[in-house]
Amino acid sequence: MEKRNRAILIVAMTLAAGLAVASAIWDGHYLLLSAVAMTLAMTPLFVRFERRRLEPREIAMLAALAAVAALGRIAFAPLPSFKPTSFVVIVAALVFGSEAGFIVGAVAALASNLFLGQGPWTPWQMFAWGMVGASAGWLRHTRFMKSRIGLCAFGLVWGFLFGWIMNVWSLLSLPDAFGWKLVLITYAQSFYFDLAHAAANVLFLGFFGLSWVRLLERIRKKYGLLESRSARR
Repeated sequence: MEKRNRAILIVAMTLAAGLAVASAIWDGHYLLLSAVAMTLAMTPLFVRFERRRLEPREIAMLAALAAVAALGRIAFAPLPSFKPTSFVVIVAALVFGSEAGFIVGAVAALASNLFLGQGPWTPWQMFAWGMVGASAGWLRHTRFMKSRIGLCAFGLVWGFLFGWIMNVWSLLSLPDAFGWKLVLITYAQSFYFDLAHAAANVLFLGFFGLSWVRLLERIRKKYGLLESRSARR
């Protein structure tokens, strides 16, 4: 049954990719292609996480963190780009690892867009916030990420990287997307939004980052959440 499901998934992904490429070649529309590309890029990470044997309390913890990240984005919607979403994703990854960070970021984007609006930009947001979490998890054992200055620097960089990733989607939705003049204008116009995102990350991580990490770390140790199976024996 597992092999059959895998074959069905591969066929579906191949058909989706083929339709997206055909749309880009014949109609010159790249939105479908970009959405499919981002979905395909995230699929291996989702599949790998799905194969892990998680306990209900572990799933509940990740769902709760994703909900907090999503609600933070919704609550701060009147302030463009100034949101605690990336902060929640980063601290989740620092405690529970890169896979958990990716899932929290991707699910938070998807869930919050149920209220803010779904569209071809959703896979890009899922990928961008997922990579915020994944990269934080990859670096979580470094001395850099264990200091307040390192956390703030990480949040500052990702505030701009997130915006630059989303700018690619914006360009693909416009005619002459690959013209250098349009590229420069798009990135220049997004600067203040990216700066607001970076500033929010620095403020939330600077004031609450280490305390949230300590709190979640106590919860993780108390209930043995998202540890390796060998460590539990």
